[in-house]
Amino acid sequence: MTDSEFLDLAENLLRSVEASCDRINDQNLADIDNQRVGAMVTLVFSNTSQIVINLQKPLHEVWLAAKSGGYHFKFDGQKWRDSKGQGEFFASLSRFASEQAACPLSF
Repeated sequence: MTDSEFLDLAENLLRSVEASCDRINDQNLADIDNQRVGAMVTLVFSNTSQIVINLQKPLHEVWLAAKSGGYHFKFDGQKWRDSKGQGEFFASLSRFASEQAACPLSF
């Protein structure tokens, strides 16, 4: 994968996260403040816990930090998968966000 292909795919992922936060807030499922600074999105929950998603351009990875730990995702040609075999990015984000928001959320 080239750097520009990675950046296109990763930008789409970040936009999807932001759009999901907007949808979740609009549906009053949870109160998530999403803040974007460059290649990093921070999700802040009503209990002040956070999830941070940022791009690691040299490695072509997306990193996610949640209360449960840190995770690295690489694009496998179809989906962003955890580098240690712990699952797909959006399924993982949904699980971590649900834990931190104390309600079921889907990204």
